[in-house]
Amino acid sequence: MSGAVHDFYQHPSKVSTSSGATINFHARGLSGLSRGDVVLVLLHGYPQSSYMFRSLIPLLPPELPLFVPDLPGYGDSTANSLRHDKRTVGNTVLEALKRSLPSQGDERQKIIIAGHDRGARVCHRLAVDARDTPSFEIVSVIFLDIVPTAVQWDTFGSSKSAASRFHWSFLANVEIATKLITSHGGGNWCSELIHRWAGRNERRRARVLNPETLAVYCRHFDKESVVRASCEDYRAGAFEDDDLQREDQKAGNKIRIPTLVIYSESYIGAAYNVESTWRDWCADGTKLETKAIGDGTGHFLPEEAPEETAEIMNIWLKQWIK
Repeated sequence: MSGAVHDFYQHPSKVSTSSGATINFHARGLSGLSRGDVVLVLLHGYPQSSYMFRSLIPLLPPELPLFVPDLPGYGDSTANSLRHDKRTVGNTVLEALKRSLPSQGDERQKIIIAGHDRGARVCHRLAVDARDTPSFEIVSVIFLDIVPTAVQWDTFGSSKSAASRFHWSFLANVEIATKLITSHGGGNWCSELIHRWAGRNERRRARVLNPETLAVYCRHFDKESVVRASCEDYRAGAFEDDDLQREDQKAGNKIRIPTLVIYSESYIGAAYNVESTWRDWCADGTKLETKAIGDGTGHFLPEEAPEETAEIMNIWLKQWIK
């Protein structure tokens, strides 16, 4: 790990929220924000933590302020007390960010939200709700290797799709999933899934499968609290989140902010027409760009292909960096 990245992750902060969650986060540049500055919020996926962005962060513009939390219940963050739906989780993340900023006065802080996997699903909810975030102006959203939750569930009518992503329905059964995973060993489970979802390119696989990296993620999943919270995340995805997305589509409540989707050609890209899928979830006239990363890259884009991911993100981010 480079010195700059080590320093970034060496000194985490924690902040309590009204949801009951204490959010563990890493940040830079928040104390010296100027009027008009945009903060980039990076949200990780399953079964990982904020550590997944360690190779991406040095490749982002150094002047860009960052807020990189562990999602509630994941990593070193504690879980929300009652609700685990993506709206509650997203609002918890934004509350943690607000409490970590200097006084804003009446001005809404501009932010760009970017997420991978489960973190991207939190970003999707926040993007749709963007007009209802009084403390923040969400100017753009970046999704890493997902399609909408409701679309994913609909494809489980295919036996192959259901088998390849079996964990969605398994984890949604919180009690039995928690018992079975902890009996098997949460760290073992975590390691096996990361091996399963990494790509075919051995050089890129090694970036996410190296012992130091796996040890970070497995340490978290050796805690029953993390296993349970992650199962609650998937349970909410099967019920509240899915229901609300379908209601949104019927009501025409879609994303209305500029949207970038970066995806693995051999993972999400092998199962979906990513651009046409997301076009249906963005309002007419909304800017949408989709970019594929190939060369045998798997699901973990910020770790397997940080250079390509950063290159695409940086071109996009230039629109908002002063």
